[in-house]
Amino acid sequence: MKKLAFLLMVVLLGTTIAMAQNRGGQRQFNPEEMAKRQTERYKTELKMNDTQTEKMEQVLLASYKKMSTMREEMREDVDRTKMREQMTEWRAEQEKEIKKILTDEQFVKYEKLMEERRSRRGEDLVADNSFKRIISRG
Repeated sequence: MKKLAFLLMVVLLGTTIAMAQNRGGQRQFNPEEMAKRQTERYKTELKMNDTQTEKMEQVLLASYKKMSTMREEMREDVDRTKMREQMTEWRAEQEKEIKKILTDEQFVKYEKLMEERRSRRGEDLVADNSFKRIISRG
């Protein structure tokens, strides 16, 4: 009986570790893949031309690389306030760059897409409003 309980515990522990490392079986994309996928979505949804698409992919790639670096830093430094401030600044910079690429009409649609995305994820909109204020200043 003790052997069975021990074996069960080992199996459960192994499964837990495997799922934690694999984030529940979801595939993790590298920054290049993420930028390519997101750009293709925006190209369709925002009806971007080829020049806009190329610029958008460059902005997103730089942004996702920075995000990847920030995630690594956050694993080492768990200061939530600092982390939130950095993410807010990062998002504001990304939004400024995207605003330069899109027409006014496309940007309005982009903002609606982002709002829908945030509501689906249930993000705290207080942080989002703070970086919108930063954008409006720039």
